[in-house]
Amino acid sequence: MTAEVNAGLATLSDQLTLATVLLYVFAMIGYALDLGFGRSKARAGAQARRALVTAGAGTAAAPPAPAEGGPSAAEKVPPAWTRWAGPVAVGLTWIGWAAHLSAILTRGLAVGRWPWGNMYEFVVAMCFAAVSAFLFMTVRYGTRFLGAFVTVAAALGLGFAVRYLHVQAGPVVPALNSYWVAIHVTAAIIASGLFIMAGVSGILYLVRKDTAVRLPSRADLERVAHRAIVIGFPIWTFAVIAGALWADKAWGRYWGWDPKEIWAFITWIAYAAYLHARATAGFKGRAAMIVQLIAFGCLMFNLVGVNIFLGGLHSYAEVP
Repeated sequence: MTAEVNAGLATLSDQLTLATVLLYVFAMIGYALDLGFGRSKARAGAQARRALVTAGAGTAAAPPAPAEGGPSAAEKVPPAWTRWAGPVAVGLTWIGWAAHLSAILTRGLAVGRWPWGNMYEFVVAMCFAAVSAFLFMTVRYGTRFLGAFVTVAAALGLGFAVRYLHVQAGPVVPALNSYWVAIHVTAAIIASGLFIMAGVSGILYLVRKDTAVRLPSRADLERVAHRAIVIGFPIWTFAVIAGALWADKAWGRYWGWDPKEIWAFITWIAYAAYLHARATAGFKGRAAMIVQLIAFGCLMFNLVGVNIFLGGLHSYAEVP
């Protein structure tokens, strides 16, 4: 029986998705201002002041003259208005997160099913998971310095979904009318959001120069990537196992060499190799980041490329 589609809720979902893109863009601008003029320059100014105190050793020693063409310690102190850039950006991200969640819920209510039955819905949900992972890790570990990069990635992902993947809300094929969608696909989405956090950190790690004061340190980036993968890997493992159980229920076998199954397992092996090497051989730094970015590439191809280029039993993703 074909479920009725609530056109009003479907339209509201599309409008909320567009509003989410704008909110993430504005949040990204706030994070960029925070990096460029707030936290980084405040840190530089604090370091300069500590250097002056150390050099003076309690005396009224005159501060050293700045290098020719370089800023003085006073010039490195950020303007007062930039102190609000970071908190405002975080607030906009939370508002965008709420709009994003509302877009997903209204899409599901419009069609009376779990709202990740095609590529458009899956990418929207995956971007939501990435922002959720960022906000969780910001509250837990203080990773606000990644805000500009995560929000721009989420905005671009949503923009790509709206422009190239959007399909009208409607019913799905019978294989997706199952409670396994809530188990298998949800786990894959959550793990993917955490892996996106790790991927963003890894890219920044590789492009960061030692003299770049507006980016987080390599140690911080590596720590964030490792924590995200440690949390995400068991969830991805569960998603792979749940997918095999769903395949047995839907098609009568646990494994059938379908492209999606193959690349999900390749992704699992790649992240397992990263964790194994880092745990047993002290495999850290640039080499570890390259391995996890290879795993991230496998993840992206599995989530997007397989559906677009390879097809198979998972080709019901409705890519327009």
